[in-house]
Amino acid sequence: MTERLIGVDVGGTKIAVAVLEGVALDEPRLQPTDTHSGEGLIEQLVAAITAAGQVSAVGVAVPSVVDWESGRVRSSVNIPLQDIPLREVLRQRLAVPVYVDNDATCAALAEAYDEEGVLVAPNLVMFTIGTGVGGGIVIGGRVYRGATGAAAELGHTIVGADLARMPFAHAEDFPQPGSLESLASGTALNRIARESGVQAGRVIDAARNGDAGAEAAIELLGRCLGIGIANAINTFDPDLVVVGGGVSAADEMLLAPAREEAARFALTGCGTKTQIKRARYGPLAGVRGAALLAGQELEIERARAADGATAR
Repeated sequence: MTERLIGVDVGGTKIAVAVLEGVALDEPRLQPTDTHSGEGLIEQLVAAITAAGQVSAVGVAVPSVVDWESGRVRSSVNIPLQDIPLREVLRQRLAVPVYVDNDATCAALAEAYDEEGVLVAPNLVMFTIGTGVGGGIVIGGRVYRGATGAAAELGHTIVGADLARMPFAHAEDFPQPGSLESLASGTALNRIARESGVQAGRVIDAARNGDAGAEAAIELLGRCLGIGIANAINTFDPDLVVVGGGVSAADEMLLAPAREEAARFALTGCGTKTQIKRARYGPLAGVRGAALLAGQELEIERARAADGATAR
């Protein structure tokens, strides 16, 4: 029987909920995020998931650092979930298996599979370029999380340390000076563009209309991104690097210089099969990946239960 899975993508402004049945993802249902309190947001999630009907499992993507083993949100951006054991709370409320992971991680998982559920990029690194820079890593078709579930914070890799200062420059808050997020995020793009008189939030449109300052800002951002991509290639030698998030709408204006810098800084012989592309699923990546996550982890949980029953 085909599994019916729910994917939930929780953002700072909206929640998307969609059902994945077989390989068909239905149209996500959207609603503004309740950011007033953790309790209010949980009530909203429970109501939205329940409204989608009976399912085998639920995957939830959040813009947060998640302790995978416990399902507790360790730190959170723009939503009031910090230090909440979200997985267990939702499991108790919904009475079905629930799995919680970082939103960029879920998006990366989605990008590794095509619309028919076929694994097309067993080893993949994703960069999400929005207000900040997020990341996700897939190895062998499965999410890589590291020891605590916090892996793939690619935006906080350092790509430009200030060598004039010893010890190197360090800030109290993140992003740190010289980090990929400080140099290649949408926030950085707006900052760079303003220096050329381009209106913040209109940089990509201005570049499409031939504004030289906007074009130069996107090119610089792409070259900074390319350094981060080179680091990912040198570390993981992936089949595919995908770039998503709002700034990816710049498409080849961003990706062409990124490819050039990645080629320059990747070690000779490393990344010879790596392709660098724009992410395919756009705003659907998080909700699709969350549903795929639910299906993968449900299968693992069932297999472990069966092994345990056999051992007894």
